[in-house]
Amino acid sequence: MNKIGYKDRIRIGFEKIDADLAYLMGAFREVLEQTGDAGIAAQLPYVGGKPVKAGHTLTPRGVQAFSISFQLLNTVEENAAVQTRRLYEASNGIGAEPGLWGSSLARLKKEGKSARDILASLPVLRVEPVLTAHPTEAKRLTVLEQHRALYLLLVKRENAMWTPAEREDMHEETKAALERLWRTGEIQLVKPTVARERDALAYYFLNIFPIALRALDLRLIHAWEKSGLKEGALADPAQLPRIRFATWVGGDRDGHPFVTPQVTAETLAILRDNALTLLGNQLSHLERLLSLAESIQKPPALLRRRMRALTSLLGDAAPQILATSEGEPWKQFVSLIAARLPTEQSPAYARYDGAHELAADLRVLRASLIEIGAQRIAAQEVDPVLRCCEVFGFHLAALDIRQNSAVHDRAIGEILKASGESDAAFGTWSEEKRVAFLEEELKSSAPRLRRAEQAGPDAANAVGALRVVARELAVNGSAAIGTFVLSMTRSVSDLLAVYFLAREAGLVNDSRDGPVCSIPVAPLLETLDDLERGEAIVDGFLASPMTARSLKLHHKNDRDHARKGIEPAASRARTDGADRPMQTVMLGYSDSNKDCGIIASQWALNRAQVGIHRAAEVHGVRIRFFHGRGGTIGRGAGPTHRFLEALPANALGLDFRATEQGETIAQKYANLITAENELELLAAGTLTYSLLRTKPLPRTNELAAIVDQLADTSTAAYRSLLHAEGFLEFHRAATPIDAIEASQIGSRPSRRTGAKSLADLRAIPWVFGWSQSRFFLPGWYGAGTALEQLEADDPKAFELVADHVRSRPFLRYLITNIETSHASVDVDIIRRYAAMVPKPALRRRFMKLIEGELARTERMLCRLLGAERDERRPRLAKTLESRNEALRPLHYTQVELLQKWRAHLTAGKGREAAKLLPDLLATVNAIAGGLKLTG
Repeated sequence: MNKIGYKDRIRIGFEKIDADLAYLMGAFREVLEQTGDAGIAAQLPYVGGKPVKAGHTLTPRGVQAFSISFQLLNTVEENAAVQTRRLYEASNGIGAEPGLWGSSLARLKKEGKSARDILASLPVLRVEPVLTAHPTEAKRLTVLEQHRALYLLLVKRENAMWTPAEREDMHEETKAALERLWRTGEIQLVKPTVARERDALAYYFLNIFPIALRALDLRLIHAWEKSGLKEGALADPAQLPRIRFATWVGGDRDGHPFVTPQVTAETLAILRDNALTLLGNQLSHLERLLSLAESIQKPPALLRRRMRALTSLLGDAAPQILATSEGEPWKQFVSLIAARLPTEQSPAYARYDGAHELAADLRVLRASLIEIGAQRIAAQEVDPVLRCCEVFGFHLAALDIRQNSAVHDRAIGEILKASGESDAAFGTWSEEKRVAFLEEELKSSAPRLRRAEQAGPDAANAVGALRVVARELAVNGSAAIGTFVLSMTRSVSDLLAVYFLAREAGLVNDSRDGPVCSIPVAPLLETLDDLERGEAIVDGFLASPMTARSLKLHHKNDRDHARKGIEPAASRARTDGADRPMQTVMLGYSDSNKDCGIIASQWALNRAQVGIHRAAEVHGVRIRFFHGRGGTIGRGAGPTHRFLEALPANALGLDFRATEQGETIAQKYANLITAENELELLAAGTLTYSLLRTKPLPRTNELAAIVDQLADTSTAAYRSLLHAEGFLEFHRAATPIDAIEASQIGSRPSRRTGAKSLADLRAIPWVFGWSQSRFFLPGWYGAGTALEQLEADDPKAFELVADHVRSRPFLRYLITNIETSHASVDVDIIRRYAAMVPKPALRRRFMKLIEGELARTERMLCRLLGAERDERRPRLAKTLESRNEALRPLHYTQVELLQKWRAHLTAGKGREAAKLLPDLLATVNAIAGGLKLTG
């Protein structure tokens, strides 16, 4: 096959999008015509529908038709990306695609990394996506399932083997799927419960990730062999990267009144049940495959010895198990170990204590097959089960616990009051007094109260959740518990307060050196001020004796797990010399952007990582940064491999943990091939940038000083807008934020406490509102002013930025994302939303500022980057072209419905407003689908 160039690849992708979209939209039009909706069919975009006139609105069913049309566009774009990537690799080799295993290994080899260097790094490489259910997925689970089915039909159609009759059958299948969508309501009429969100995520843990994991491993093995590195080096699963999964659903109680201690306990139990179901199914499948006859090959001694031990252990249950596969010892062995899974069906006296024991038996099985020369069977059949056992264990995914520091202040105040303290207003104490009090308290492991939950509601919730953690640790060990994440960490005392509450819950125990806490505690640094003080906060926290003792305990436990085989790769020497206690620090991309704008937010996050790493080095601790990324640029989103590349040196350390939120979960992981690609980007990128970028820039770097200036200027411009008198009034009128707050797209409220303030509004609906109205303000505002002032004050500095914008990963990532957000703004549409602002003077004042900054940003980006944007970024141009015109009638309709809905509410006509709300929310859903984002 001839090699395909980049431009040819782009062309082929665009042609495929157009052809597949025409096919699906043609099928959809047929469905509408056959169901008696020919009028709506005539309006459809992408199939020659009538041009939409300015201001034209859609009926509710018309809105749904447009919504489905956008979902079909998203589906064909995803499939085109997959197919062109595969075509590009088939023609140009496995190393052609940037960011994946092939190109990463080739780059490492070119940069002088030996096979030995890379082999030493792979087993300690850790990647952990953390799935959350923030209220950002507008589509119902039922609708998502229909879109998955359509995607699979589109992929099925790729095969050239089908006969004309079979293709007609597939066409009818496609139309049936489209008709189901057309006859299904798209929006959430009832607010989903935590249980429903938990069930939705189970689909990924059970049906996607186990299969994607195997594909990821095979891709690495193929890339390794093609790269000409040491042959056969990755034959053992213990040499592969550690992929782990975690979730916040059922553990995140920050402003979420429905995540009670009982919900957390139920979540842990359900995760465990699902993990055992997954392993049980895999063992059943393995049992059917291993029908090797004893008459053909003699079972090795190690297999016979272990079978005797298992038979003895299972006692009376063993004969019946063995009798089902007489003469097939390998099959019998799998039956015996399957009988030891800790389920209700297994004998209690024989159950495995943990997944490490099952993994040890699977390794015996593997070794026995290799001993008889059946290496291929071991690799193809046993290794995937062993890998799943090590990745998912008996817990499936680790559950993080999250709470807000303000809740803890109130909880401790309640405990102090109940224990007789005269000054119980803990939240009002000075930092010095708080730290001194907590350090003194934490010299003892004895709780203040026997039943802290009786002290008050906040104490009951905070301590009750930690009691659930304590029970889980006591009964099932630490695998199911992730990290305690403290939202809005402002000080060292906020973190020490977690230890105090953990003590009340029985999570603090005595050690030889003093009390230790059994659960890892991580700060979440969210605002600009908190990020700027991040180094000092982490330094103070690590200096606490309680922290030092607890980290030492956790590190010892990790090493003990390695020796037991729970984490088989963890005991290997780290190539970066970081075999040290590990502290997690979470970084908030959403609230920092909301607080200070995109340039200052991104730069503060970068500098915070550098400073926190520096503080950790002093204490002999390594840092795992936990990136709280959302689904939009205003909340930290961007191309995965570019994001990893843009992180500062030493920020990765072969360890990457990040949230996957809301609609990004379905976009990245709903379809298997896309999920495989995303995990490969994460793992390969983490390896590459951990090994290649280990030297931080000098603190006095000239370019860093210029970015400091840009950050300061952009922050001033951004905050002058946000804090201007009347801006919140403008925001509420010119965006559908009130409709978003009334939507049913997540179990968690959109505000932390319910106060109608910018500070209380979560970053997700903040960004969602600006996106729906096409302002995209959080992703670009302030950038134009900052660049313009830099050029005016220091032309040489501006030229330096222009010279480095493509060569410095951080600058490239920042400016590219700003340009994407800016390009997504539709001036005609934002004017229509702004027209809803009832006060003309207020409207004119803020629109003058916004439109002025919009023009300024466009002008300065052109000066900085040169060339036309469409020429530099053809994919972005195609994406915008495919959407803008078709989105307009949805925006017109939303504006009209918003005006009517608000008028009803103002007039006190609640019943009429309630009747209108579903139609309004349908436009929210449709626009989110068209933009491929919510919050």
